[in-house]
Amino acid sequence: MDLVHIYHRFLQWPLVFRILVIALLLISTFGAAAHMVEPKTFPSIFDGVWWAIITASTVGYGDLYPSSTEGRMIGILLILAGAGFLSTYFITLATTAVTTQNAFLEGKATYNGKDHIIIIGWNERSREIIDQLISLDRQCFVILIDDTLKENPYKNHHVHFIKGKAYNDKVLKQANIHHASKGIITADQNQNEEHADMNSILTLLAMKGMKSNLYCVVEILTKDQVANASRAGADEIIQSNKQTSYVVMNSIISQGMSKTILKLLNHLRGNNLKLIPTSPEWCGKSFQELSAFLLKKNIILLGIKKGEYTGVNPPLGTVIHEEDELLVISN
Repeated sequence: MDLVHIYHRFLQWPLVFRILVIALLLISTFGAAAHMVEPKTFPSIFDGVWWAIITASTVGYGDLYPSSTEGRMIGILLILAGAGFLSTYFITLATTAVTTQNAFLEGKATYNGKDHIIIIGWNERSREIIDQLISLDRQCFVILIDDTLKENPYKNHHVHFIKGKAYNDKVLKQANIHHASKGIITADQNQNEEHADMNSILTLLAMKGMKSNLYCVVEILTKDQVANASRAGADEIIQSNKQTSYVVMNSIISQGMSKTILKLLNHLRGNNLKLIPTSPEWCGKSFQELSAFLLKKNIILLGIKKGEYTGVNPPLGTVIHEEDELLVISN
């Protein structure tokens, strides 16, 4: 590699490293020169370098200093050149630190971690999801993408904020989507339901286009867009309006039901409601038999998922098969 290539490579380094390298080279050069000019004052090159560092940093201990005219000329040149570079280095270092901190705060910094969860859109649902994810797993890292926030709403280092449109490839690359584990797309509350769903589906297409095996959960407000979300590759579709209307109707039919449902959901915040695979020894048992067996292990069997169909409280004689999944509540 010739000198031109080395020089161009050097120019590609961050500014703070370039200034530090130049300052170190100057200090080493002047330190070696001081040793050669005044070997009695500076018995070794290390002594010369030590004097050069103390002089360039303007500390000036006075334990070593040149006495000859040549040595003092070296000292003058060192102060004029080296002190300036060292001061510039520390100023640049402080500026870089502040700039980096502001970039993280304002959502301009790229995330370089792995196995993180990407959440699209900032609202109360997003806040609740993030709070629960962090409370369940302290090792969980969340990437929040939103275009309306001015800065990261969390001071927690587990939440990395990126400002921008989530369907933009540049923003998704900034979120390191290729190494993400899951994606959650919430509906934009600032738009009408139809436009919010269209925006969610567009974001879903962008995310699946960049990482087809990314597990995506998307919130859809209108039932007409559920099929489109499914075609776009959504692994799970949350129909929030349908769920809300279900709670409201049950509250009308049975007063106080909404409070009961909310209390039930609060009790399930520990991620205790789950789908588990069927163990080989459970195959062939009836729902009643397996329910009694699991109850002894403090596991409540609620239903069975057979393919796309999930039955809650099915007929007691329903037979459990190997490919079935069990809907249970457990610790």
